[in-house]
Amino acid sequence: MNAKEVTKMTGVSVRTLHHYDQIGLLMPDRDPDNGYRVYSDEDLDRLQQILFFKACGFPLAQIKKLIDHPDFDRFEAFKMQKKALLHERNRIEGMIGLLERTMRSMRGGEILKREEKFEGFDFTSNPYEEEARMRWGDQGINQANEYLERIGDEGKRELGNQMNEIFRMLSAVRHEDPASDAAQNAVKKLYVFFNQDFGNGYSHGYTPESFGNLGQMYVDDPRFTESIDRFGEGLASFLAKAMGIFAANHRKV
Repeated sequence: MNAKEVTKMTGVSVRTLHHYDQIGLLMPDRDPDNGYRVYSDEDLDRLQQILFFKACGFPLAQIKKLIDHPDFDRFEAFKMQKKALLHERNRIEGMIGLLERTMRSMRGGEILKREEKFEGFDFTSNPYEEEARMRWGDQGINQANEYLERIGDEGKRELGNQMNEIFRMLSAVRHEDPASDAAQNAVKKLYVFFNQDFGNGYSHGYTPESFGNLGQMYVDDPRFTESIDRFGEGLASFLAKAMGIFAANHRKV
């Protein structure tokens, strides 16, 4: 199937399919005659898995890490995704129920107690994201979390101050070409910080590839984008490009 046929069948736009190809998430073969993307049944299975993970709230960079992990089990992933979606359904049904009760109270029906006005809200994170990370990778994240616990509140504040200073420095060059010397030298400081300072919490630190994946997560996950763009509008997008270039230039280092 070509990209337009996949779009018609799945509802996923051609632009999105091309983006998945560019970031290495879904890379179909090419027709040797015209260079067009050709999607096999295996590609469609992978796309289905990607969409299930997206529906469960996983960012694209995280999905790629999970699916590409050598121990990834598709059937086990489906079981976990079912649990996650059922959890989300229950959360939404609870909010809808609260909304209906609130509307009835506004019309003179039941009177809600203060605490009852918030019973339908659930701001906890997806409880199955941790299960996925434990099953198929991200061990470094777990090790980093353990490291943060060891250094205590004072250590966390100092680490946060250092990181904020680096992001302010990066924001100052965000209008440069991401491939320029100024941009790449600034990004290198972030890479060194993650591996020599913050990276002390990891057993292996960041490889150039994982560093590039982290940059992509800055734009794939709105939570990262919002946090990083506090230092300057467009910084997350700039970092995604600059960190990707840095990873490509240092892949063999």
